Amino acid sequence: MIHVAIVGAGSIGNKHAECYQKNRYTRVVAVCDKLTQKAETSAQRYRCKAYNSVEQMLAAGLRIDAAAVTTAGVENGSHHYAPTMELLAARIPVLGEKPISNNINHARQMVNLAKTKRVRYAINLNHRFTPAAVRAQQWIKKGRLGEINVINMTLWINNPNESSPHFHMRALHPHSIDVMRYFCGDVKKVHAFFKKGKGRKIWSNVQVNMLFSNGVIGHLTGSYDAGGSYGQETCEIVGSDGRAVIHEACEKLVFYPRTGKQVEVYEHLGNMNVFADTFQSRIDAWVDDLRKKTPPTKVDAKAEDALKAQLVIEAAIESWKKDKVVSV
Repeated sequence: MIHVAIVGAGSIGNKHAECYQKNRYTRVVAVCDKLTQKAETSAQRYRCKAYNSVEQMLAAGLRIDAAAVTTAGVENGSHHYAPTMELLAARIPVLGEKPISNNINHARQMVNLAKTKRVRYAINLNHRFTPAAVRAQQWIKKGRLGEINVINMTLWINNPNESSPHFHMRALHPHSIDVMRYFCGDVKKVHAFFKKGKGRKIWSNVQVNMLFSNGVIGHLTGSYDAGGSYGQETCEIVGSDGRAVIHEACEKLVFYPRTGKQVEVYEHLGNMNVFADTFQSRIDAWVDDLRKKTPPTKVDAKAEDALKAQLVIEAAIESWKKDKVVSV
């Protein structure tokens, strides 16, 4: 049985805890939050111990085999650094929430410490763990789509948050860019345009052109000013022999042959119905990596992947500010 600690007892932290409780190989043994009431409420719910700091939790001598860092902060990422560094220093494997950090220097330090300590460190980039995404990846590897030429990604939700100028880009699009990297590899260059929505103070809309290292060209459309009937997420992978389209992250996968009319449609693969279901599949994959003692460099959606996504984000922001194509 793998003993897990939850650091950050907000809604996402509780979602992680629920997933660990459902996995037969794990048990939540501690909840840590600087707000005493939140920590105690969650601890009662999961019948475990409550702590107010990672230092206090580690000093208690409790057996902890892995930890979830589900804190938030500025742009949903500034509070991850301190607890992650403490846990990694103690050689405790960490599955952190995205973004890995809104501070590239902090992100690099966390990734480097995990490498130095040879500890598994991954990020909850759950969009790549849907059965639809996994099958599309299999099609690519088997050559069913032929040579990949283009990838288009759209991710938009209705989010009125006005906390910082680039909150939308830094908090939401680690998911988008990771999905694009999952299918097409590293990004080499970006060129971005931003727009503030009606009545907005922040850059709530974005278009990003990308050139991947393997020559694939890509495009990301993102918005915090959409939702409802507009849909939420689409990923289109265009190859020389066929095209794959994933709708709503996990709800539908469609294959279009370049020639012929035999379209294939797969709905709710793996009985995955809505985006919330992706948390369980991602955490189950992380637990499998722990159980199988997967080498840190081979862990799926490892922290280094999340860092590379953030570097693309920062390059997009720089591109807009300086009005030029930026190398990643």
